[in-house]
Amino acid sequence: MKYLEFDTPGKKHAAEFKADYGLVNHGFRKLDTVFWNLPTEALYEEAVFRNEAHIVDQGALHVFTGKWTARAANDKYVVKEATTENDVWWGIYNRPMAPEKFDGILERLLAYLQGEELFVQDCYAGADPEYRLPVRIITESAWQSYFARNMFIAPTSKDEYKFFIPEFTLIAIPSFNVDPRIDGTQTDTAICINFEKKLAIVAGSHYAGEIKKTIFTLMNYLLPKQGVMSMHCSANVGAKNDVALFFGLSGTGKTTLSADPNRRLIGDDEHGWSDDAVFNVENGCYAKVIRLSADNEPEIYNAVHRFGTILENVVYDLPSRKLDLDDEIVTENTRASYPMHFIENAVPEKMVNSQPENIIFLTCDATGVMPPIARLDLNQAMYHFISGYTAKIAGTEIGLGIEPEITFSACFGGPFMVHHPFFYANLLKEKVQRNNVRVWLVNTGWVGGKFGVGKRISIRHTRNLLNAALDGELDNVEYRKDKLFGFEVPLSCPNVPEDVLEPSNAWGDKEEYWNRYDSLAARYMENFKMFTDGIPKEVFDAGPKRLRTI
Repeated sequence: MKYLEFDTPGKKHAAEFKADYGLVNHGFRKLDTVFWNLPTEALYEEAVFRNEAHIVDQGALHVFTGKWTARAANDKYVVKEATTENDVWWGIYNRPMAPEKFDGILERLLAYLQGEELFVQDCYAGADPEYRLPVRIITESAWQSYFARNMFIAPTSKDEYKFFIPEFTLIAIPSFNVDPRIDGTQTDTAICINFEKKLAIVAGSHYAGEIKKTIFTLMNYLLPKQGVMSMHCSANVGAKNDVALFFGLSGTGKTTLSADPNRRLIGDDEHGWSDDAVFNVENGCYAKVIRLSADNEPEIYNAVHRFGTILENVVYDLPSRKLDLDDEIVTENTRASYPMHFIENAVPEKMVNSQPENIIFLTCDATGVMPPIARLDLNQAMYHFISGYTAKIAGTEIGLGIEPEITFSACFGGPFMVHHPFFYANLLKEKVQRNNVRVWLVNTGWVGGKFGVGKRISIRHTRNLLNAALDGELDNVEYRKDKLFGFEVPLSCPNVPEDVLEPSNAWGDKEEYWNRYDSLAARYMENFKMFTDGIPKEVFDAGPKRLRTI
């Protein structure tokens, strides 16, 4: 913003919450003003003053993120260096980058930022004081600084800011592009993580989800090395202190289903599970809001219409500032970032000193053949956790079209996992065994046919199935063994029609149903081949069988 010849609203108090550990320690030189740890109201003023954002109906801060309206999943890199290379599961999710390439990008970035204004948020990832990580988020825009403040846990005093020393730093500069010819990247966008230097760079993308997911990737590397299960899941807790975990990719229902008025919300996306507690990695929620309704999702709907929420790429009427949550002209992946306390029944501490009683794997089955709920034994749980079958929902990644794309995402969060999936699965096994946790597979996808033929399962049925599972009402009902997958499917459930529990009932052509179910089993088996090395035989055998082998 060096073209400004006058002070911005926050300039006079830009250093009020400055840390003694300054940006010179990260290699920055000759900067203009640095805005340190501005509070919500000041960041609102800065964002609007700089024309980064607008204030819309009832006070939310609205931004458009340009061409990047989702994660650039193919542009993520991990620096391959001696101290960590044996820990990393190298491949499509963790593309190796040479240390000298990273250093070159960093050197050019630091030169590019000379004379510029920057925003800093010092915060923590991890609500549990025993495992929390001090992180520093450096941005060129006020609104992304506010996003970091929303999503992570802020210090509580001026002295805490003063003496803050980050253990990891993320620099997010959307206006800086990498050069594929020099840097060996696929595009001019790059998300680069260097575990040795404790530094990450987000270049060329305005999409704030890259900030959130980069820190989560970092925690997915660090926490399991301390015996803590890091999880791409939402979590809530019932009146009896019974914790439930909801694993799933974006769009499969994690946020919606965990925001239950009858249970307290621990968090909606990223958690750690230690021997003593389940804790949120974050301070806020980052909910998908396309076609959000007050009837189906009242807690999230109310949070969206508040001062303090950031809305990404939501369509609104400029004169009235009224939102149109149904309009997908910009993207299907419209988003809202808001503090956890906007959900009325959220747990203030963002952690519970209790162990889970139920784990739910949410799969959005785009083929319309999976049962709405199934109970898994331990080996089946590991198999389905490693497989991570679901569908990518339109808009959540760059390049996705309208139709859901069938995918297998290891640990229900493959793009954010650093270690081999079996490393996480083994941790899961130990904790499930120790705490006698029940594991369920819940289909939030289609019934009566694939996408375009059938319809998405009623959220009312899904909620009733989940409530029955969490309340123990499915413990003593009769089950059937699934012909292909071998898991147990209840024959009845309170407040759910019995024919819903048998997905073939919704298909007019039963032969087509079984052909498609068999085809899905084949895809499971083909996908699992990449994990056979080191996987115990009993886990491998817990997978599906083909019709012709039965």
